[in-house]
Amino acid sequence: MSDNLKTIKELADELGVSKQTIRNKIDKDFREKFVQTIKIKGNNTLVINNAGYSLLKKTLQNDTAQTAKTLQNDTAQTAKTLQNDTAQTKLICFLEEQLDKKEQQLSVKDKQLENKDTQISQMQNLLDQQQRLALQDKKLLDEYKSEINDLKALKMPTQETEFKHLDNQYKDEVNALKEKLENLQEQIKDQKRIEEQEKPRKWWGLWRK
Repeated sequence: MSDNLKTIKELADELGVSKQTIRNKIDKDFREKFVQTIKIKGNNTLVINNAGYSLLKKTLQNDTAQTAKTLQNDTAQTAKTLQNDTAQTKLICFLEEQLDKKEQQLSVKDKQLENKDTQISQMQNLLDQQQRLALQDKKLLDEYKSEINDLKALKMPTQETEFKHLDNQYKDEVNALKEKLENLQEQIKDQKRIEEQEKPRKWWGLWRK
């Protein structure tokens, strides 16, 4: 084939593209300006002159450059997207770790509050017990005062004969009252001793926790 006229196959081979790519570039205007139909081996064949060849070559080079640029831009955009996705993934992982830590801290705080509630309840029980003991002490003291008043209210007889007559009875009553008074005093001492023993063990032991 002449250097000034080339078939579509020859152009495709020289330019390194498919025949379909060449055909896609041949529109009506291009055909009128650069394409001829000649007989080759008895068949009608489209041939493109040298000017058309140059235009096709330039067009395909521009297309190739544009495609390469588009591919480069797409690659850069994809890389940027992947980078952003990676950064977002790392941020999400970091936030999830922080959330897990906060949840663990809250769990610890909840346990501490639960322990404090238990301690407060125990303290309240001790206060109630102390109040009951104080009431018992007051009751014992009132009984003690009553017995003292009873002793003070005893009247001594004015006549010697009456004194002799009531001497034994009075002594018995006095001894009985003294014995009862001693028992009351002993009960008060025992109660206070128990209270003093419980205070260090329960109150101070509680605060050391």
